[in-house]
Parts: sequence; C-alpha cells; structure tokens
Amino acid sequence: MRNVPLDDVDGIPRAVLAISTDYPPEHVLAKHRHRRAQFLYGATGSMRVDTADGTWTVPTRRAVLIPPETDHGVVMTNVTTRSLYLEPSAVPWFPRRCRAVDVSPLLRELLREAVEMAPEYPRRGRDATLISLLLHEISRCVPLPLELPLPPDERLRALCRSFSDAPDVHDPPSRWARELHLSERTLHRLFRAETGLTFARWRERACVLHALPLLTAGRPVAAVATHLGYDSPAAFSTMFTRLLGSPPSTYHTAG
Repeated sequence: MRNVPLDDVDGIPRAVLAISTDYPPEHVLAKHRHRRAQFLYGATGSMRVDTADGTWTVPTRRAVLIPPETDHGVVMTNVTTRSLYLEPSAVPWFPRRCRAVDVSPLLRELLREAVEMAPEYPRRGRDATLISLLLHEISRCVPLPLELPLPPDERLRALCRSFSDAPDVHDPPSRWARELHLSERTLHRLFRAETGLTFARWRERACVLHALPLLTAGRPVAAVATHLGYDSPAAFSTMFTRLLGSPPSTYHTAG
C-alpha cells in the first residue's frame, strides 16, 4: 500500500499492514498514537521521534520500534517511510519503550516487497511467508544508541530541549546550574538521576544526534564539526565513532 492513512485499513484482519508514505520536505506529525505497534523505517531522509520520555533520531535506512498506544510525534526531513503496523498479539517480544535499530539489507528488501502486497494478502503462500520472515528479522534487529533521554523535571527538561535544538559541545554545566539556580554538584546529581547519563555524556549524545540529519543531508563532516563547536573534525569523528561505533562517513549522504 502507498500513501494510505492507517485509519482506512486498521480494521483489516491481518497481523501486519505495510504502508509506504511520501512526506513533504519538512513535515511534522503532531502527537498521536496507534492501536498497533509500529516499525517505522526511513527509506530516505531523517526523522526524529518524540515521546514523553525521550527523542529518537532515525537516519536513512534505520528504523524505530514504537510500542502500541505510545503517544509520539515525528519531525521529518525529506522522508519516505515504509511502516509496518503490527497487531500486538503478533509481536509479544516488542519493546515497551521506543527503540532505534539498524536494518539489514535483507530486511530492507522484505520491506520493499511488503508495501507492494495487497492489504488482505492470502493467509498462506508466498505473501504470508514473507510476512513471517519480516517478523523474524525485526525481532533480530540490532539496537542503536540513538535515544536522547529527557528528564521528568520540567525546568531541566526545557533546557535539554533548547540545547538539543542548538547544541554546543563546550556549553558548560555552570551555565545550566545558573539557569536552574542550583549548584553544579546538584545539577550533575540531578542529570544522572533523571536521564541515566552524566551531564557530559548527555551533552555529547545530544551533539551526535543533532549531527545525524545534517550528515544525512550531505553536510560535510568538517562543517558539522564546526557547527557543534568541536575544535577539529578529527575530535568530532573520534567522539562520534566512540558513541555510535562507526565514523560520520557511515551516515554521510546515506541512501
């Protein structure tokens, strides 16, 4: 199926519905939820999925698993998606929180085939087998550290969102402490308690995740490094590789 609203087909009695959707260049999906679980794959462009407890940045050819009944919004940049909407009973192993994952070449081809199938595909035969294999491959997807956790504390959360929109790797914790009228020691303790990360690790991750859409859009690595305040492209590449396990070139002009 292509460019079909989920509500038009949600009642079809099949465990998996596959829909390919083309979005305008800078499109924002407001907060919503699905009865079904969702496997949201970006065939082109990049996405940011926002929930109450974090954001997940999804570069080209990666995906995010969204549990059923999870409120989420999506910010899209030049995106074509291939989504699978999954009956919860068909995926008892699905995570309880969103999870960004890598997508293997085999799974990419299965997704390409699935969106060409009739919505009420036969329960036996080639299409049913393809769906079964899809579910097996999704269950084996390797998680990626593309989540930026957000704290419950409203004042700290507002600062985190502001920083993630325009990050600077050298932004000092002293500025945050002043904004919140806290000591730096209290700030560091609050950050770890509410995000599970130290301030420095959270700041680094925010920079890397902000860089991903820029790299996917073709921005040079050196320009991205400068934009984020790194002293050199090498310093940026070292930190990026340490966090994601591969260099910025892996994501540069992907797809």
